[in-house]
Amino acid sequence: MADLGFSWEIRKNGDVVILHRGKRATTLRGGKASDFLDLAESGDGDAVQQELARLTGNYKRGNERHAKGHPRNA
Repeated sequence: MADLGFSWEIRKNGDVVILHRGKRATTLRGGKASDFLDLAESGDGDAVQQELARLTGNYKRGNERHAKGHPRNA
């Protein structure tokens, strides 16, 4: 699977800032931040990228199959 363009930074206060192509997408705090860091430590880059997409809302919306056949995308 290709890189989806997500990265993250850990702040001093424990917050995790999620970046998408270098721009801030969201910030995780508390339990969500610690849950994400547990997953990130697992080392599975594809799973981490998918989770980052889910957390930011930048994930499949269900219309991808229909959009593939649209004349604009042909």
